[in-house]
Amino acid sequence: CFVFSGAGPFFILAAVPAAGFLYTVLNAGPVLGTSGSPPVRQELSWLPELGMSVVFQLDALSWIMSLIVTGVGALIFIYSARYFEADDQSLSRFASVLMAFAGMMYGLVIADELLVIFVFWEGTTVFSYLLIGHFNTRVQSRRSALQALIVTTFGGLAMLVGIVFLAASYGTMSLTRIVQVGYPDTGTYPMVIAGVFLLLVGAMAKSALLPFHFWLPGAMAAPTPVSAYLHAAAMVKAGIYLILRLAPGFSAMPGWQPVLLTVGISTMLLGAWRALKQYDLKLVLAYGTVSQLGLLAVMASFGTASLTLAALAILVSHALFKSTLFLVVGIIDHWAGTRDLRKLSGFGREDPLLAAVGTIAAASMAGVPPLLGFVAKEASYGTLLDDGSTGAAIALIGIFVGSVFTFAYATRFVWGAFFTKSGVEAVAPGNTHPILILPTVVLVAGIFSFGLFPGALQVLLQTYTAFVPPAAGETELVELSLWHGVNPALGLSVATIILGALIAWVSGRDARLHKYCLLYTSPSPRDATLSR
Repeated sequence: CFVFSGAGPFFILAAVPAAGFLYTVLNAGPVLGTSGSPPVRQELSWLPELGMSVVFQLDALSWIMSLIVTGVGALIFIYSARYFEADDQSLSRFASVLMAFAGMMYGLVIADELLVIFVFWEGTTVFSYLLIGHFNTRVQSRRSALQALIVTTFGGLAMLVGIVFLAASYGTMSLTRIVQVGYPDTGTYPMVIAGVFLLLVGAMAKSALLPFHFWLPGAMAAPTPVSAYLHAAAMVKAGIYLILRLAPGFSAMPGWQPVLLTVGISTMLLGAWRALKQYDLKLVLAYGTVSQLGLLAVMASFGTASLTLAALAILVSHALFKSTLFLVVGIIDHWAGTRDLRKLSGFGREDPLLAAVGTIAAASMAGVPPLLGFVAKEASYGTLLDDGSTGAAIALIGIFVGSVFTFAYATRFVWGAFFTKSGVEAVAPGNTHPILILPTVVLVAGIFSFGLFPGALQVLLQTYTAFVPPAAGETELVELSLWHGVNPALGLSVATIILGALIAWVSGRDARLHKYCLLYTSPSPRDATLSR
């Protein structure tokens, strides 16, 4: 990368995560248990005096996360090849750091030893700091990068103390073994409880959950490819990944569910409400990401088979539609020079392909059929209704309210980015380079394919849930489907769309009343200035 100049090396580097994606796909047989081969596992001696090894394994959950990290990563490298100016002297450093981050994120999801996970965890923190602060001559970039570094490093240090507590309690640093043993059925074990909650502090900081949510919107000072990768598909999923790992063994631990339900629901509602108040398209997506990370934390916290399957469906759906939307915003800003939805008009008419891609991704975020977002949301409503516990009822109410706001800000995004607005000069975009639009089309194809044929996704996801205990009285796994018949879950979905559309209309009226008063809010920074 340091030898070549211009954008060409991005295509070469894209081959690395693409090869990782191909390797992961080729190991589907052992992971899914269809080939008769043993699971993919490699152990290297590290500190034999302490009985510690470097252990990598590709089980069902790490396999799913690996596909997201490598697949989306390859597309981000391809997108970057035409997003940046070819004569940008900082591209070599940017490409190198982005590749290092991808490697750290991949190592994080396949590592099994807690201390090794911590090394990769902190690696993602360091490289995300460098990526967010890529434009180091700008005060805002440096400030946002430092803020993200401080918050996530604090979470990482808490996590390290938790690792020591758990290693002392269980006599091993293998995350798989610790979860298999789980929290003992009888008695109170303060060191175990403290260790698990310290790990959760690290997860909440990394995934921007309350009270650590504020660093993620600030990180939008990063170039758009960074936002699409780190803040949609990869780094912010690390905390959710850790919760999913721990939940089967510790969801019955005292305090686990109350804490995660409180934090998750609060994060979801706060993020959704703030997203409705933004005029910068990128900040709409940033606060929306905070909101949906809260949703994922709630669903992942239960640690039962059907709810975990629904959480995984939401995780995959979110990675696809949110990375698409960030890339779309990058293209819009690339041509229009602004992300302010009050200043954008007629973009959909001028670039119908980009408008179609962005609208489909936003519709999946809003939970509109026949897209994957709708399938995942239906599965969430259905499993929570079937669970019948008090925690599930609280979660259902919180998720329903949050989903109503999600529909509203998704509508606001589409209206702001693509619609023609009276009194606003129409945008005249140039010809979007095919390399810029290609990754968004690939991601949207995934949204459509898994939405129309959710059974294929279920085959992949239920391999992990086979190792997750069922809920009390649960006899069969939830089915990912476009149509479950007329039932309460469908009623909640319809109510979500109707109420969300009403809130979007009210919000739109408010925006139109203030379109001539732009001084009420500070103008958004130009991502084109930040990224070129």
